[in-house]
Amino acid sequence: MRPELEALARELVSASYLKGDFVLRSGKRSNVYFDKYLFETRPAILRQLGTYLAELLPPETEVIAAPELGAILLGGAVSLETGKPLVLVRKEAKEYGTSKALEGRLEAGQKVTVVEDVLTTGGEAIKAAEKVRAAGGEVLMLVAVLDREEGAADNLRAAGLDYQPLFRKSDLPLD
Repeated sequence: MRPELEALARELVSASYLKGDFVLRSGKRSNVYFDKYLFETRPAILRQLGTYLAELLPPETEVIAAPELGAILLGGAVSLETGKPLVLVRKEAKEYGTSKALEGRLEAGQKVTVVEDVLTTGGEAIKAAEKVRAAGGEVLMLVAVLDREEGAADNLRAAGLDYQPLFRKSDLPLD
């Protein structure tokens, strides 16, 4: 691993690695948790994540997609780093106004990379990619800050998604 990524890994752990009893989005229980909001809300870390996640994007990416709420800041950082437009993927289409599942502009056939935060099983990431596909986008890849190594990679592959995490849990300097 590059020295600057090793330093960022240490910062992520310092900022967001918690021990206790947690229920994950997947429904699984865990004695460790990576609180994405604790690292995404720190400007220095967010800026670096935007830079390094941008490096993972396929060059043909035309649009960045970020699921709400956790990946919105990450998607914004990658969008600012690359100059590529961002679409926001809602968990549920809003019931008022335009009633859209995606916010922002996505034209049919545009090549999209989905940006995510912390993945356990990848279930929500798969749902976000399906919404992008349903809106006419061609999902090239999904990139994420952290793979907890609890099934996300296999599930994403099974859903036909290319996937690249910036870090895997085994990459991090945990006690």
